[in-house]
Amino acid sequence: MQHRSLGATGLKVSRLGLGTMTWGRDTDEHEARDQLIAFAEAGGTLVDTAAGYGNGASEELIGTLIGDVVARDEVVLATKAGISARRGGREYNTSRGHLLSTLDASLRRLGVDHVDLWQVHIWSDETPLEETLSALDLAVTSGRASYVGVSNYSGWQTAQAATWQRAVPGRTPLASTQVEYSLLNRAVEAEVIPACQALGLGVLPWSPLGRGVLTGKYRSGTPSDSRAASSHFASFVGAYLGERSAGIVESVARAADGLGWSPLEVALVWVRDQPGVTAPVVGARTAQQLRGALTVEELTLPAEIIEALDDVSAE
Repeated sequence: MQHRSLGATGLKVSRLGLGTMTWGRDTDEHEARDQLIAFAEAGGTLVDTAAGYGNGASEELIGTLIGDVVARDEVVLATKAGISARRGGREYNTSRGHLLSTLDASLRRLGVDHVDLWQVHIWSDETPLEETLSALDLAVTSGRASYVGVSNYSGWQTAQAATWQRAVPGRTPLASTQVEYSLLNRAVEAEVIPACQALGLGVLPWSPLGRGVLTGKYRSGTPSDSRAASSHFASFVGAYLGERSAGIVESVARAADGLGWSPLEVALVWVRDQPGVTAPVVGARTAQQLRGALTVEELTLPAEIIEALDDVSAE
């Protein structure tokens, strides 16, 4: 698998990332092990998790596999802080104290002394931005993180945070942002990606397959073993099961038929090769699903297909 620089940094990552949001909940230890083996054998290095995934279950599962399935220095380990499950709902907290204590807990669960990339998971108006960013600086200067980034920031939020870090001497520049980006959701093209390109941030798209919808699995209904059939993902996937999305999915399917590819391959290659993108983060429930994504390494979309998909998915 080819590797790309993460933004304007010297950190190299595989041009596909392994997402682990479902690990420890929908994806058990055996499937997780098989996924990590397949990913590593394909040359993948970027493994992305978060303290909020399964309330720490994802990090704990990864911690059992590092040093066993793969050596620590063979993966680029990324995690996030700022979202947690409290009192039956989500809690957003980007205060310096909370972020740093969350990072320490992440390191314990992962069984490592540092992560390669540590990201603020969400923007919060309740904490001054400079306080949130100071936690990133402390993580780097204390050796707990090698690089830092943000996630789910809007265009102006991304630009403000990145400019603050670049403008003040001694602060750690942001390496990346992680945002939703696919043929079904191209909103980041308006401001986020231009801000990243101007300020040297790599872009790590999450849900590059449109929450699974772009694989075509929902074209004739909802499979019983799919995320849309589960109580905790039904509304998440359902947001992309409307008429507009259906039209885009059909276009992807026609392109796939013409190329002899799968719809998954068409959708994933499209986002992987968009300007500013470093590595789409692919989350799979099973190792078999992941292997379907790992086939894209040698694939490149013809220019006329890219143009047609751009037209049909324009927002």
